[in-house]
Amino acid sequence: MLITLVATLGGLLFGYDTAVISGAEGSLQTYFSDHLQLSSLVHGLTVSSALIGCIIGGVLSGYFSKKIGRKYSLILSAVLFLLSALGSAYPEFLFFGYGDEPTYSLLIMFNLYRIIGGIGVGLASAVSPMYIGEIAPSNIRGTLVSLNQFAIIFGMLVVYFVNWGIAKGQPLEWMNDIGWRYMFASEAIPALLFLLLLFTVPKTPRYLVSINKNEEAFAILSKIHDQTMAKATLYEIKNSFDTNKAKLFAFGKTIVFVGILLSIFQQFVGINVALYYAPRIFESMGAARDASMVQTIIMGLVNVIFTIIAILTVDKWGRKPLLIVGSIGMTIGMFGVAGMAFSGIIGIATLVFIIIYTASFMMSWGPIVWVLISEIFPNKIRGQAVAIAVAAQWAANYLISSTYPMMMEVSGGLTYSFYGIMSILSAIFVWKFVPETKGKSLEELEMLLRKKGNKEKKLA
Repeated sequence: MLITLVATLGGLLFGYDTAVISGAEGSLQTYFSDHLQLSSLVHGLTVSSALIGCIIGGVLSGYFSKKIGRKYSLILSAVLFLLSALGSAYPEFLFFGYGDEPTYSLLIMFNLYRIIGGIGVGLASAVSPMYIGEIAPSNIRGTLVSLNQFAIIFGMLVVYFVNWGIAKGQPLEWMNDIGWRYMFASEAIPALLFLLLLFTVPKTPRYLVSINKNEEAFAILSKIHDQTMAKATLYEIKNSFDTNKAKLFAFGKTIVFVGILLSIFQQFVGINVALYYAPRIFESMGAARDASMVQTIIMGLVNVIFTIIAILTVDKWGRKPLLIVGSIGMTIGMFGVAGMAFSGIIGIATLVFIIIYTASFMMSWGPIVWVLISEIFPNKIRGQAVAIAVAAQWAANYLISSTYPMMMEVSGGLTYSFYGIMSILSAIFVWKFVPETKGKSLEELEMLLRKKGNKEKKLA
């Protein structure tokens, strides 16, 4: 549990970094877009610029997790988080003097630092659940990996409070000039804590076996299991690495595409629109700036509560039931918001539907997708398969988040209806294609996938 808690700080920073933009988004538009006369598309790209780095980090995660291991990949991500926090807060550093007016060069540097942080997010988003999944016993693996999603949501909640605390009682002019800098700088504190604590945790047994350090792997397994179980687990892990290096589709194409589509659907249902633009959504409902941030905090608390529900039920109810129930709830929530938008009715009902939507996501697609991605891929292809799935997830995230302001200019009702349709399709996809992984060891899952892969090859 202590090892898991340290690893989940990567998730906390993932949530912190992706949600810090929600409080600063309006001020950034005033500081950069209004001064430089930028279009809504350019503003959307600036708000979502970290996602470019997330895609890069996701792609690189497979290489780094294999070459330097899971632990040192997380250390690298912590360094990138720290650099991004300081650079985003003060993009003039090393390049420009502090000026009264923003410039295009300053905008470029701000986006560069956000991209650097995004690379850290991309690495952490892939490697943190992979690290936990490879450390955890099979009977509580779903619960422990779900803690990473709890950390993501908790990080978002923390930054909602931080942003609210920075903005409370401050004049709008101060927020637009200075306040947003404090928001980004605040991330340096958890980033430094993550970096220091990572030096206290071990490497994963499966990574150690992959580099022929079996004795070290057994020593770690012996601390998690009793001696008999540790020996049996080590034997299973060694067997899974004994054959020649596997190609990406060695276990069939289906499981790789299932991982990719899980990641894409997790974003196409529109969750990060609700997270990144939450204060603006509530402002459009008629709330003042301070009130909109309070409503965002309420939404953050709901997210935490329903993520806890997922943690408590994932190893009891299974992965598939939670995903399907969550998809149904998201469909109701998004079509409810769409209906309010079409009717021109903006008020408490809209907030209720947004909460139904986010609560449904947080008890299902939020944590469960990360659990599945950490466990459905066999040992020999896990690094590269997870990298592809996570890169696809961040690419989908970038597409959805960056186009949201432009889509809203066309029609809010149609925008939210699109996310509702994606929620319906996500339920059908899970029902038809996603395997149940509850209670099985990673090596047991690998044997099942090997059999299915062999059937695919015979049919081909």
